[in-house]
Amino acid sequence: MADIHVDTDETSLTLTALFAAPPERVWQVWADPRQLERWWGPPGYPATVVEHELTPGGAVTYFMTGPDGERYPGWWRVTEADTPRLLRLVDGFGEGPDDGGDLPTSSTTVTVEATEDGGTRMTLVGAYDSPEEFAKVMAMGMEEGITLAVSQIDTLLAE
Repeated sequence: MADIHVDTDETSLTLTALFAAPPERVWQVWADPRQLERWWGPPGYPATVVEHELTPGGAVTYFMTGPDGERYPGWWRVTEADTPRLLRLVDGFGEGPDDGGDLPTSSTTVTVEATEDGGTRMTLVGAYDSPEEFAKVMAMGMEEGITLAVSQIDTLLAE
């Protein structure tokens, strides 16, 4: 189960989830594009990863397919990666940085750390440049979408 904190003053959303698996295993749900596909989109909107390079300067491109068959593209530009602990990226909508129209991008930080019980705490922080951008993604259902997406990781880790 994930805990989510919305901070309108800081225009950020923080999701924290605990997993009964070591950090190296949890990191794989990000590092392996086939595993990423199985959880990145919320239920009913599976992701298809097209490009996947989790190194500084690397890119991840994907699309989610809705129940009606419509595709919703997205992209990441990786700014920092420290396997298996830290991932920083710019996250956006559309085919790439120049294709998102007026849709906001976030500066996203993912940390993966061991817990005392041998499990892992994964924290994902998405920060937006303005209150208007933040309000737009919240109105699009970002809080519910990321919570539902992350809720699929436990099943993947159990396999």
